[in-house]
Amino acid sequence: MAGQPLSGQLASTSLSAAHLRALLMGLYILLAAIGAQIAFPLPPFGVPQTLQTLVVILAALHLGPRWGTCGMLAYIAIGAIGAPVFSKGEAGLAVVLGQTGGYLVGFVVCQPIIAACVRRPDGSARGWGGIVLGSLLGHAAIFAIGVPWLYLVRRFDPSEAVNSLSIRDALYGGFVVFIPGTILKTLIAYLIARATLPWAMKRIW
Repeated sequence: MAGQPLSGQLASTSLSAAHLRALLMGLYILLAAIGAQIAFPLPPFGVPQTLQTLVVILAALHLGPRWGTCGMLAYIAIGAIGAPVFSKGEAGLAVVLGQTGGYLVGFVVCQPIIAACVRRPDGSARGWGGIVLGSLLGHAAIFAIGVPWLYLVRRFDPSEAVNSLSIRDALYGGFVVFIPGTILKTLIAYLIARATLPWAMKRIW
């Protein structure tokens, strides 16, 4: 900007980046809520296959470790206080503490893991291998929390129809049935991120 001191130009640029970051974080919170409604419950426990994890992976890639984590925490908090942003329009703390709550916690935990995979030590973006590895490890973190959580919640349920499951059952119903969708969402995340990751790391992270 002509005639504006350098400090003012830097402040203006910083403010613009902050606005962009806030808008993108809000967008990903909204997309997570929309993705949760595109749900296909899978047997045997009815844990839904949704577009949420694709949104979660892309949030980490586009917002980075700090802002991606903040975005997912905000999404869970919004749902916990009563907004119908979880699968099938559900809301409330009971959902967070229910059988699928571990997957929600995983949405937060996976953010820095994914970011670490796609960022080189010099701060630049890695290639396709980093994106694919980040997506797969991000999903792995979600399942690593979601499956034990699913198992424990169901095991402590007073109903025998709910608590009669083994660890093997939990692994199958909470992880194995989601493998095809995980592979597909990893591919989609790669196709989107290969063109947008360098920009996001420079402007948003």
